Amino acid sequence: MAAAGVVSGKIIYEQEGVYIHSSCGKTNDHDSFISGILRVLEKESEVIVDWRPLDDALDSSSMLYAGKDSSSVVEWTQSPKERAHRGPEHLNSYEAEWDMVNTVSYKKKSHTNGDAPSHRNGKSKWSFLFSLTDLKSIKQNKEGMGWSYLVFCLKDDVILPALHFHQGDSKLLIDSLEKYVVLCDSPQDKRTLLVNCQNKSLSQSFENLLDEPAYGLIQKIKKDPYTATMVGFSKVTNYIFDSLRGSDPSTHQRPPSEMADFLSDAIPGLKINQQEEPGFEVITRIDLGERPMVQRRKPLSLEEWSKNIDSEGRILNVDNMKQMIFRGGLSHSLRKQAWKFLLGYFPWDSTKEERAQLQKQKTDEYFRMKLQWKSVSEEQEKRNSRLRDYRSLIEKDVNRTDRTNKFYEGQDNPGLILLHDILMTYCMYDFDLGYVQGMSDLLSPLLYVMENEVDAFWCFASYMDQMHQNFEEQMQGMKTQLIQLSTLLRLLDSGFCSYLESQDSGYLYFCFRWLLIRFKREFSFLDILRLWEVMWTELPCKNFHLLLCCAILESEKQQIMEKHYGFNEILKHINELSMKIDVEDVLCKAEAISLQMAKCKELPQAVCEILGLQESEITTPDSDIGEDENAGMLSRPDNNNTVPVLAASRSNDDNPTQTSVSPNVSRLTPA
Repeated sequence: MAAAGVVSGKIIYEQEGVYIHSSCGKTNDHDSFISGILRVLEKESEVIVDWRPLDDALDSSSMLYAGKDSSSVVEWTQSPKERAHRGPEHLNSYEAEWDMVNTVSYKKKSHTNGDAPSHRNGKSKWSFLFSLTDLKSIKQNKEGMGWSYLVFCLKDDVILPALHFHQGDSKLLIDSLEKYVVLCDSPQDKRTLLVNCQNKSLSQSFENLLDEPAYGLIQKIKKDPYTATMVGFSKVTNYIFDSLRGSDPSTHQRPPSEMADFLSDAIPGLKINQQEEPGFEVITRIDLGERPMVQRRKPLSLEEWSKNIDSEGRILNVDNMKQMIFRGGLSHSLRKQAWKFLLGYFPWDSTKEERAQLQKQKTDEYFRMKLQWKSVSEEQEKRNSRLRDYRSLIEKDVNRTDRTNKFYEGQDNPGLILLHDILMTYCMYDFDLGYVQGMSDLLSPLLYVMENEVDAFWCFASYMDQMHQNFEEQMQGMKTQLIQLSTLLRLLDSGFCSYLESQDSGYLYFCFRWLLIRFKREFSFLDILRLWEVMWTELPCKNFHLLLCCAILESEKQQIMEKHYGFNEILKHINELSMKIDVEDVLCKAEAISLQMAKCKELPQAVCEILGLQESEITTPDSDIGEDENAGMLSRPDNNNTVPVLAASRSNDDNPTQTSVSPNVSRLTPA
């Protein structure tokens, strides 16, 4: 253990109110509670854990002072430049009342860049610090037993005094340490975390595939699943090969199967082979019947939209409206209105007056949340490692926003500034999830269409309600979608699935980016607007985005198989499809697949569940339900109501290669 002297470096974690109970178990006298500050610091190539009593840690020269006036705890001013950018219409708007949120500032005294504050009173007999490389284990308290505490045990069997967290718990500290070391439960004691245990996978999830060399395969994708999926997967695999083989020349040749095994370990619980997965039925070859032809209509116009609004502003014939949007999308002039309904920001049955009241309420709520992080000082942010990490990730993501759209051109473009502010505010809205890289990809088209900070935020919040599981730490949503995609693809083309498995690509990791950010990087900016609004109708079935994946893969099957692509070639080929996919063609193919499956009388139960089909709607040769009544009906439960999402009627004189989908579908009743 190093001497507990003055330490400087980049502060990764800092927490006040961390106590040593010097007379623990003997007395409840508060004099035996020694208050201190716990820090984790990066210094050169070393990571240091440092605790010292509060008297040693205080340095008034680095404290921040908030300016005060008679009515506010902070001073705020509006610069002439800011005033000049705001026209008279802004001054009269409701949002003008919240201008101060954008101008909150603190008076600060300077301090050394990135250094921890210096200590004035020298060493204390209780102060300690150690390098993370010396840490052997961490013992935690029993849940529900008073203050949260940790005990550090070093590799030389030195046991440090227990640190009691009187203000909050120790979870953020553990999260900070896991950026640098692997922690796992001891098999002998579940309260003890072992450091760098050998029986733990090199990574805990798909997030851990890449990292900076200094810290192994732990850090980068845990923070940044976006980067790993945005770059070519061939680069990912090559990096992992290099990381796994190390410097031993005998290990420099690794077969693709070994890489696939590593990837399968990277997402615990992901098993694509349904024959080995409990709860999955074995999908045998099924004749799905002939696939119908599908034609799309023109985008829904502002005139058509206006005809379906009553005198109080309510949307009429909602099901019919969704059908028209699904079949043709929206004209751009209509998107600003319609997206608010499609995303659930505005209720479909609301009046114009109700929506105005809702917007006012949501404006208040948004700017209160924005004020929370705008008023956080630099010194306060140093003590909040999560907020600091969120800001860093957001700034990184915003800086690489697609600049091909003029709305986001230029380094100091207002659009980029608003992206940053909305994402920071979302961290206040959902602090548990916070920010994960890739979220800005979901926000940038929304802000472009809304051209309004508040509306863009609430549409984004609604979209994140749908996408939340994609960004959770365990990535359960991604695992589920990959398994479901494999189930659908096997039904459509078992031969192609077998080929992918023979090339160690059966896990379909090359579709990860598609699913993570809903094809945002696969289509042009304008095409993604069309694709998303079609998907938001939730037609023609549940999980339509998986059928879009199937349609793309089906189009690429011939080239992949005829050219005998292997593991790396498949990853490279799929990655290079970006910006080369025809959105209307893919929508037609995916809809045709849904119609084909809707007509199949022997659809496996697993597929019925994925697509939201009810058992009662699948007719069999022995069923006494008329084929014409039920064939092709897909429905999706929504708020305990059965909502019709597609009806493909068939009659004896129908053209078997054409499918006509009526925009007027009567409501189904629950079975």
